[in-house]
Amino acid sequence: MANKLAVLVTLLALSLGPAASQGQGSNICFNGWLRLPSSGTCPRGSRPDFRTRQRVPAPTGEGLSFGYYNNNNSYCPQAERIVKDAVKKAVDQNPGIGAGLIRLFFHDCFVRGCDGSVLLTATASGNSDTEREGPPNKDSLRGFEVIDAAKAAIEAACPGIVSCADIVAFAARDASSVLSNGRVNVPTPAGRLDGRESFANETDQLPGPFSNLTALEDSFWAKGLSPDEMVTLSGAHTIGHAKCQFFSSRFADMDPTLAAKLKAQCNGNDGTFVDQDDVTPNVLDSQYYKNVIDKKVLFDSDAALTNSTDTVTQVTDNANSAGAWERKFEKAMESMGKIGVKVRGSSGAEIRKVCSRVNN
Repeated sequence: MANKLAVLVTLLALSLGPAASQGQGSNICFNGWLRLPSSGTCPRGSRPDFRTRQRVPAPTGEGLSFGYYNNNNSYCPQAERIVKDAVKKAVDQNPGIGAGLIRLFFHDCFVRGCDGSVLLTATASGNSDTEREGPPNKDSLRGFEVIDAAKAAIEAACPGIVSCADIVAFAARDASSVLSNGRVNVPTPAGRLDGRESFANETDQLPGPFSNLTALEDSFWAKGLSPDEMVTLSGAHTIGHAKCQFFSSRFADMDPTLAAKLKAQCNGNDGTFVDQDDVTPNVLDSQYYKNVIDKKVLFDSDAALTNSTDTVTQVTDNANSAGAWERKFEKAMESMGKIGVKVRGSSGAEIRKVCSRVNN
């Protein structure tokens, strides 16, 4: 599997042509995850809603509700507390796990909706080349063990009631609260069911570190999220780590002091991880936007926020208005958690017993 993906990425980088892949039979193009030549373009594949200027309707989250696990049909009042305890324990031991849980939620919702498909290692159709194996996710997503621990504890308390998709959403909410010292509290309705399919090739929908502003906006439009929400959710880059391979070509465009520090940390090894925010690396706050202004961000996709008047205005407001970004982040996370949800009555959905595999 690893060899196949390595070959796939190499072919994409060299040819920029469509590559057939397992799953839905669509073409695959990791624009945003591969640095393309200046003259290169990315094939659009066969999905009509991806990289298009036409926005799909904003996600409604129909079927979700607050206090969902306090009702008679889905009674498990301990569920949210169990997840919160598991997250706090993990983040207290390693703050980086908190960033991983927020990213896990994002990467779940942007592919097939918020249905826990990012957790699967095998699917109902027998596919093992799942989202976890996609180039944006392989060897970089973190927090699976926290989801598994919460799921096991919930199954012991009330088996067959709480979905893995809801656990991922609760975990991102709780990680946001812990890492922000309680300043971010994301409203998180529940009632999601778990999907039964997952394909590595579909992770091409995820915006990446080399994405330009148009690609970023288009990827969010395709999910019903606005450019404002794109800028807001980009603020999560104030926590977590990044591989040197995704920014080592940008040293000349960075603040010279930061560039020198990063060069020393990377030391020619593209696989080295560094903090995404050199100022407050373990705190979910608005420092990211100050970093954007000061050229102290890592990715092309971060620097791209200075490429339009609208995005610069948002960046400046978030950097200078205390508490403004936190409130917007709460709303944007709530909206993202409503993308493509599967609820009671949805086909191809279930409540998994184990988050990494479908029920028999």
